[in-house]
Amino acid sequence: MKDDGVYLRHVLRCIARIEEYTAVGREGFSSSPLIQDGVIRNLQTLAESAQRLSESIKESYPEVDWKGLAGFRNVLVHDYLGVDLQLEYRAVEQDVPRLKRACEQALARREPSA
Repeated sequence: MKDDGVYLRHVLRCIARIEEYTAVGREGFSSSPLIQDGVIRNLQTLAESAQRLSESIKESYPEVDWKGLAGFRNVLVHDYLGVDLQLEYRAVEQDVPRLKRACEQALARREPSA
């Protein structure tokens, strides 16, 4: 099992990419299959890394719907034909920022500033 720090940093890298891709706004996202694919891929990989975080990390941040995140990942991976792009974008707007704050806080606790 890898250190939680590895997974926290990976989640944050995925979030940074999602933020970069969605800087075009909802309209740009809705009209670009390339951006949609990039966001979906990074949501999948961040959810996979988040699943690998220790239970103590998950318990420390109950504001994140960890089970919902795992379910969302399963939809993205296994029901890709049924992906709802509006739901995906809403997750980017509402859930990803909450996950980002939790991961940043958890990482800061693990790696205090010198």
